[in-house]
Amino acid sequence: MADIDPLLAFALTALLIELTPGPNMTYLAALSLSSGMRSGFAAVCGIALGLMTYAVIAAFGLAAVVDGSPVLYGLLRWGGVLYLLWLAWDAWSGQVDGSPETATKEQPWPAFQRGLITNLLNPKAAVFYVTVLPEFVQPDRGSLAMQTLMLGVLYVAIATLIHSAVVALAGAMQSTIDVANNRRTIRGAFAIALVGIAIWFAVATGHPR
Repeated sequence: MADIDPLLAFALTALLIELTPGPNMTYLAALSLSSGMRSGFAAVCGIALGLMTYAVIAAFGLAAVVDGSPVLYGLLRWGGVLYLLWLAWDAWSGQVDGSPETATKEQPWPAFQRGLITNLLNPKAAVFYVTVLPEFVQPDRGSLAMQTLMLGVLYVAIATLIHSAVVALAGAMQSTIDVANNRRTIRGAFAIALVGIAIWFAVATGHPR
């Protein structure tokens, strides 16, 4: 990558990382199919804030603390897994509610909160800012903290664009589903998807050490 501008090289790297299917992408697709684009986009905003929070933390050098502490890393990791499993139970138990509004729609604010919390409990976000991002920081180009923050903003912007595209596609597909007559099936499928995401999350966040 010596002949490529570091900013462009980082943007391409971030794009490839975000285009790889992962828990965020799967969660957003499942949420948008079950609750619509409004909730999906709210979750995208929560995810973006979570990623940006880690960017700020990395700029102050605290992300390395998470990466270097097996205890802290493990607490975040298993906290995220348990939170996803709780979301799955919440979705499943919601099937007994006979109200179409509560069975098929999730309000934007809870969706935003869940997207935020899920990403704050994802230690891989911290590891990305410790292992990948520093490769594109150039000590001879000014403040390391400012460069880290700028690259973090770029990463969040790319991730948000891709996540928004996933929500738009899944939300468009929802219009082809008879939600009123299939709300119990949709929520059940969403709950099962969340369990799968929790398992995926646990495997994907296994510490490399």
